[in-house]
Amino acid sequence: MAQRLAYVTGGMGGIGTAICQKLHQDGFKVVAGCGPTRDHAKWIAEQKSKGFTFYASVGNVSDWDSTVEAFKRVKEEHGPVDVLVNNAGITGRSFPTWELEDEDWHRVLAVDLTSVFLCCRAAVRVMLGQGSGRIVNIA
Repeated sequence: MAQRLAYVTGGMGGIGTAICQKLHQDGFKVVAGCGPTRDHAKWIAEQKSKGFTFYASVGNVSDWDSTVEAFKRVKEEHGPVDVLVNNAGITGRSFPTWELEDEDWHRVLAVDLTSVFLCCRAAVRVMLGQGSGRIVNIA
């Protein structure tokens, strides 16, 4: 039986790293999603030194074209996604919340909410074609 593939959005943050590690321990091949500003090579190396083998998917989960391209690359390089964990999330730059600017609020919504819809839509297309799959949304 082929190794199952898990894709974790926001996979290189604190909670994302823990999710990736657990999935790896459970026998999954794990792709960790991250934004373009993340030093993904450093994170991959740090995890490798701890005994984990992960792969990076760099893109913008709040943008449909970027999301489609990410899923396409992952499928070409690693195979179809069996499990999607929507974990990507950000907070605004200002606290308390009432000081949050509109631009920051829209960015939070794009990453924390829109990305879940976009990644689910992209993953479901693959999962329906293969007749199986799982999606876990972290809120």
